[in-house]
Amino acid sequence: MKRTFSILFFVFFCQVLVFAQPELKAKLDKLLEEDFLKTSEVGISVYDLTDGKSLYTYQENKLYRPASIQKLITAITGLSVLGPDHFFSTTFYHTGKIRDGVLYGDLYLVGGLDSEFIDPSMNGLLRMLSQSGIKAVSGKFIADVSMTDSLYWGAGWSWDDAPYSFQPEISPLMLQKGYVEILAKPGKKGEPAELVCTPASSYYTIKNQTLSDNPEKEELNASRNWMEKENNILVTGNVQSAKRLRITVSNSANFFMHTFMERAKEKGIQLPNYVYGELPKDSSAVFFARLSHPFSLVLQRAMKNSDNLSAEAILYNTALKESAKKHLSREDGVKVIQRVISELGLNPKDYNLVDGCGVSLYNYVSPELLVAYLRYAYSQKPIFDELYPALPIAGVDGTLGGRMKEGKAYKNVHAKTGSVTGVSSLAGYATASNGHIIAFSVINQNVMSSAKARAFQDKVCELLCE
Repeated sequence: MKRTFSILFFVFFCQVLVFAQPELKAKLDKLLEEDFLKTSEVGISVYDLTDGKSLYTYQENKLYRPASIQKLITAITGLSVLGPDHFFSTTFYHTGKIRDGVLYGDLYLVGGLDSEFIDPSMNGLLRMLSQSGIKAVSGKFIADVSMTDSLYWGAGWSWDDAPYSFQPEISPLMLQKGYVEILAKPGKKGEPAELVCTPASSYYTIKNQTLSDNPEKEELNASRNWMEKENNILVTGNVQSAKRLRITVSNSANFFMHTFMERAKEKGIQLPNYVYGELPKDSSAVFFARLSHPFSLVLQRAMKNSDNLSAEAILYNTALKESAKKHLSREDGVKVIQRVISELGLNPKDYNLVDGCGVSLYNYVSPELLVAYLRYAYSQKPIFDELYPALPIAGVDGTLGGRMKEGKAYKNVHAKTGSVTGVSSLAGYATASNGHIIAFSVINQNVMSSAKARAFQDKVCELLCE
């Protein structure tokens, strides 16, 4: 009797599986009837990783601008090439000898495009210099930014996004992601607000034209004459409660070095005016200190917060791993991505990839490519173990913290969001009620309402998790 019951249960279970896929297809097909899709495009690819089979496709081979789900391609390529144990570093070298606190030689500070180098990191780097015994330098102080070429923006990045913190001027030496954070605290009614700026530096100036608790005043705003590459920041508007603003500064390398010099002086370290140059190719320069941040931290920032600089840091460091040359370009990073695409069995010539973060207007990929990358990551345990927890979780954190806060998708979707004007995308993993892990990619293109596109994607996720 027990054996008969087991057989009947197995037959029933198989019938459920047989009927589940057509039912999912019918429900997803029904979603495609939504009104906003009459004037916009969508591509969908869904793959059951547990069963190893495709569950649903719709225009999966069409090309779309990916927005920030491009970061998945960059991150998975980076994890594959660099490995999860990679560190992003800023490094000191010197020539000559140190005697009685004086370096009789040249001091080199070499940038490695560490996107996590923020305000406290600068103090840590200065502490390392002090602990080395160097209190003064008799030779030159050389800043080496030769890791990358001189193009600080990617191809197809919008020029008028320059003041916004999501598009800093990228350099191998980056401080606080290339922006100033301004904390505005209200004072007495009608008086200027208190402004606290991080990092503190004389590289920029602040003009405070705010008013506290004055509803007639416009919304709080920070601006600078970025067209002329000036760093005189004007803060205006009403401050009724504590608020934070971010605004980029011009020339990230100069921002880094100016602030470093200023703080070194405060600590009594005597340095000559810095110049830009390159570490000697011979062994005359000796390594003596390094400040680093782990890949896991950079990855989490790129995924959870969709930080563009973090993705670009991964792209350039990936290129550096496979190229011995200096002055790397984004094209060098893209070549590595193209190699991985070939290894996935797809043709890299079928896509257009120009940056690591998805900001560019020139990126074009397909839902099929995204799912191929997600399948590859799932098949490589060291990669998946790093990637999966770094992804935003539906209704919990990151850029999905405010979405899918109830229903079956809640906590069961780990995915990367993407959003630029006209584009909304979502790609990642969903856990179905039967325990199966599903890889999916949804790219909405030419959408006038991002809210409608996001709602559509959430409905897709809810169906995948049933």
